[in-house]
Amino acid sequence: MSVRLTELSHGGGCGCKIAPSVLREILAQSPSMAGFKDLLVGTESSDDAAVYRLNDSQAIVATTDFFMPIVDDAFDFGRIAATNALSDIYAMGGKPLFALAIVGMPVNKLPTETIRQILAGGEAVCQAAGIPIAGGHSIDAPEPIYGLVGIGVVHPDKIKRNDQAQAGDSLILAKPLGIGVFADAMKKGRLDQAGYAQMLSSTTQLNTPGIVLANLPDVHAMTDVTGFGLLGHLLEITRGSRLGASVRFADLPVHPLALELAKEGFSPGASERNWASYGHEVGLPAEIAEWQRKMLCDPQTSGGLLVACHPGAIPSVLDEMSRQGFAKARVIGQLQQGSGVKVTL
Repeated sequence: MSVRLTELSHGGGCGCKIAPSVLREILAQSPSMAGFKDLLVGTESSDDAAVYRLNDSQAIVATTDFFMPIVDDAFDFGRIAATNALSDIYAMGGKPLFALAIVGMPVNKLPTETIRQILAGGEAVCQAAGIPIAGGHSIDAPEPIYGLVGIGVVHPDKIKRNDQAQAGDSLILAKPLGIGVFADAMKKGRLDQAGYAQMLSSTTQLNTPGIVLANLPDVHAMTDVTGFGLLGHLLEITRGSRLGASVRFADLPVHPLALELAKEGFSPGASERNWASYGHEVGLPAEIAEWQRKMLCDPQTSGGLLVACHPGAIPSVLDEMSRQGFAKARVIGQLQQGSGVKVTL
């Protein structure tokens, strides 16, 4: 039985996320975590993972991430989902310790071997990260869902929150944009092998520089760019840090083939949902093209680290990223007094 995984789900990858404005409304009445003194990071700042202090030198980093297939190859889907889940550990400056698998599969529609290949993809990524998948939970679900609970460790003094950026900080983006564009093109039968290779290479690259960047005191804030797009996750930094930001579109790293596809009009529906959620906080130049606006909101699956650091730390950050295989990392803008994000061309 041959089944296309993407045909079994209504969405794929981090494009499945609930729109940011809807999520904020859902969480608005959640109880305060202020009474838990050792909970160093909770839900208050829309950060990447929860962090709980064990003692003066150790804190547990915990996160969960899962989604529906963004590709049809079962092994590749597992790899992408697992890489994406572990990214939240790295984005906090943490080192992964182990993972638990989250598995929901339509067992009456998918062969057992296909499901096995999805899990094998996740296991391969965790092996590359040097951690075990120590358990998990599975259910019979109407759509295929796979992801991980990630557990890591970080020194309490080296946590990289998303709300500690400082005015004057430079913004560095580690991976090129365009994953949502690739996914839309693939869904419509337009993505060729070269485009798929770019997509897969990016989405299965572990954001390991986060571990080293945690040791740099001039790195003030960090997050990863996923389903809310570059603007959405940058706005989480600006809101939490009570700052504004400026971004130069010409400086953004973008996958070359995704750039071509974006100009042809390929863009997932989640880009518009993202813009509808936070567009009122963004200043755009009058001459910006529609495809450029959508690229700023393009939902990234297993996207790159977004780092806010003192300008003097730029060489150290870029050197570390280059050393670990993120040669396309770029300085894309800066933070300043104010609010929202201003985009220039």
